[in-house]
Amino acid sequence: MKKPNLLISECLCGVHCRYDGKNNRIDELECIQSLYNIIPICPEILGGLSTPRPPAERVGQLVINNIGVDVTKEFVRGALRTLTIAQDNNCHRALLKAKSPSCGCGEIYDGTFSGILTTGNGVTTDLLLENHIEVFTEKNIDSLIPKKSDD
Repeated sequence: MKKPNLLISECLCGVHCRYDGKNNRIDELECIQSLYNIIPICPEILGGLSTPRPPAERVGQLVINNIGVDVTKEFVRGALRTLTIAQDNNCHRALLKAKSPSCGCGEIYDGTFSGILTTGNGVTTDLLLENHIEVFTEKNIDSLIPKKSDD
């Protein structure tokens, strides 16, 4: 049986593409790779931002970095490119980085750079959800891994 394709944040795969040049490799990566054909993406890199880069947070519909520069255009460009990759690869699910201004799902930082979370989604997550792609984060990764039966 062919494994389904899964869009996944590159930082969760161990790629050093976070704003600070680090990664967020998940312990469950091998398990995920055994169940899915992974399609790694980083919307912020796809949008033209570099690594490292100043941290950014959503402020309403805008994305502003911590030195006051509006990077909304780059985030939207990255989201659109990510959607194209998802559609070209027939991805119906995505595993993205929690709390990110691109990839967060359900909660993101509030735009004050104070570590406070608020209800909301990242730019890429909003676009994927609008296009009927189910989004998960490392916080609910268990939903992507089938439970073993006790037969």
